[in-house]
Amino acid sequence: MAALDVQARSDLLEIIDDRAASKATIITSQLPIEHGHAWVGDATIADAVLDRLMQQNHRLTLAGESLRQTAKTP
Repeated sequence: MAALDVQARSDLLEIIDDRAASKATIITSQLPIEHGHAWVGDATIADAVLDRLMQQNHRLTLAGESLRQTAKTP
């Protein structure tokens, strides 16, 4: 995963801003929320996006072993 480019950051902020107060938005990621600023790549835009997303949210964090691991045969 790489940081977003300028256009992608702008698009993401616009989408989240438009939906924040009136529509539900589901976001799934393997990236922990603590790495959000690095992924967005611009601290100001990351703050704006995360602030809108975290105002009213239900956050589920899954734990356990990866299901992608191949099953070990006896």
